[in-house]
Amino acid sequence: MSVTMEPIAGRGRAYWAVVDCWNVVRRHLTLYQRKPVYIAWQLGFPILSVLLYGYVFGGAMKPPGGGGAADYRDFLMPGMFVMTMAFGFINTATAVVTDANKGVIDRFRSMPMAPSAVVTGRGVTDGVIACAELAILAATAFAMGWRSDGGLAATVAAFALLLLLRYCLTWVGIWLGLLVPNPEAAGGLFAVAFPLTMISSIFVQPGTMPGWLGTIAAWNPISSTAVATRELFGNPGAGGGSWVEQHAVVMAVVWPLVITAVFLPLAVRRFQRLSK
Repeated sequence: MSVTMEPIAGRGRAYWAVVDCWNVVRRHLTLYQRKPVYIAWQLGFPILSVLLYGYVFGGAMKPPGGGGAADYRDFLMPGMFVMTMAFGFINTATAVVTDANKGVIDRFRSMPMAPSAVVTGRGVTDGVIACAELAILAATAFAMGWRSDGGLAATVAAFALLLLLRYCLTWVGIWLGLLVPNPEAAGGLFAVAFPLTMISSIFVQPGTMPGWLGTIAAWNPISSTAVATRELFGNPGAGGGSWVEQHAVVMAVVWPLVITAVFLPLAVRRFQRLSK
C-alpha cells in the first residue's frame, strides 16, 4: 500500500486541482444524465426562442437596409446565439445555489480536495453545456435557412467569441449563486437579464432607438458580441455608426475580459467566506 501511495503523495497541487476539477465536472454531468429534464430545459428554451422570433415575429420585422423575413432571420440568428449565452448565467446561479442549499458545497469543502475544484468544475461544466447549446442552435438555424458567409476561420472565431461571453458570465452566475438565498431567487434573475438583452442589438440596431437609449444599447457588452458575430458570420446589419460598434470585434474580447477580472475574484472571495 505504501508503494502505491508514494507516487500519489508526490503529485503537485496543480495535478490535484485538475483531477479534482474533473471529478466535480463528472458529478455535474452525471446529474444531467440522471435528471435529463434539466438539460432539456436548458437546450429546449433556446430552440423555442429561435423558432418563435424567427417565424412568428420575423415576418413583421425588417433588417437594417430593408429586406424580407429571410434577411431578418440572418440578422437575428447571431443575436439569438448571444442571448442564449447571456441567459446561461441564470442556469449557473441556479445550479450553484441548489448545491449550496443541499449541503453539496459544504461536503466538498470538508473533503481533502483542491478548494478551486468546486468553482472551476462548475465553470468547465457550463462550458460543455454551452458548446452543446451552440451546436443545437446552429443546427436549428441552419435548418431555418441561416448560413454563415464569413468563411471557416471567421465562423470559428465568431463561435469562440460566443463561448468567451458565456465564460465570463459564468463567474457572474457563480457569484450570484453564492449570494442569493435559494433557487427561486436565482430564477428571479431572469427579470434582470431580460431587459439587458432587450436594450441591445440582439433584435434591432441601436440606431433605431431613441438617442440616449441607443447609446446605452450600443455600449451594452452583449451588443458588442452580437455585432461582432454578425460581422464574422457575414450576416446583414453588422455595423453601426458609433465607435463601439465600429470596433465590435475588439470590444467583444475586451468586455468579457473586464467582466472576468471583476467577477472571478468576487466569486472566489465569496466561496472562501462560506461557512465562516
